[in-house]
Amino acid sequence: MKRGKKYQESAKLIQKAKLYDPNEAVELVKKTASAKFDETIEAHIRLGVDSRHADQQVRGAVVLPNGTGKVVRVLVIAKGDKADEAEAAGADYVGAEDMIAKIQGENWFDFDVIVATPNMMGQLGRIGRILGPKGLMPNPKAGTVTMDIASAVKEIKAGKIEYRLDKTNIIHVPVGKASFEANKLLENFNTLMGAIIKARPSAAKGQYLKSVVLTATMGPGVKVNQAKIGGQNS
Repeated sequence: MKRGKKYQESAKLIQKAKLYDPNEAVELVKKTASAKFDETIEAHIRLGVDSRHADQQVRGAVVLPNGTGKVVRVLVIAKGDKADEAEAAGADYVGAEDMIAKIQGENWFDFDVIVATPNMMGQLGRIGRILGPKGLMPNPKAGTVTMDIASAVKEIKAGKIEYRLDKTNIIHVPVGKASFEANKLLENFNTLMGAIIKARPSAAKGQYLKSVVLTATMGPGVKVNQAKIGGQNS
């Protein structure tokens, strides 16, 4: 695959075989973001688990202290007082059967996250085959199935992100924007990694963090020395 001139220039800044300390990696990935828009900085974390086994799943959510730099549109599926709570907390869309019908009938997806009360999950489950593949199905582990609607909406708006393994045992997650100061990106990255390390399944054997790479949207990957990431690497 032929890469553009900017990508090639950025790639020259990185020593391919080197594992960078987290602070160095953050500084470097900021330098590689050369697009005309504010690129997202993402972490790609390969774990030493097997996602085919239920007892080795890694999934959860964490509030990044400096947010993601992205405006997140929240849809709340709730009724009565809980719907009122959602509106007061700043949800972008609030509804119940009407919103479920809109998604199903109009293929409507003008939102990034769904939060639902437990009593609405039966009805949402009917469109699970539409929501599931897009990663939009609410989940108690991610805090998106809850009776505390107001807190859930506020946390998501403040920068709460969900992390989960894909089929290749890798977590892909944003940690901020290229315009963020390096120390803020580093703080977000450390918070994310702390949550993932804490979420290590007891069934996981051997090395847990196999590889950690930071990339800008259009830039090359910068490998992070996982031994320098706090609190682990047995």
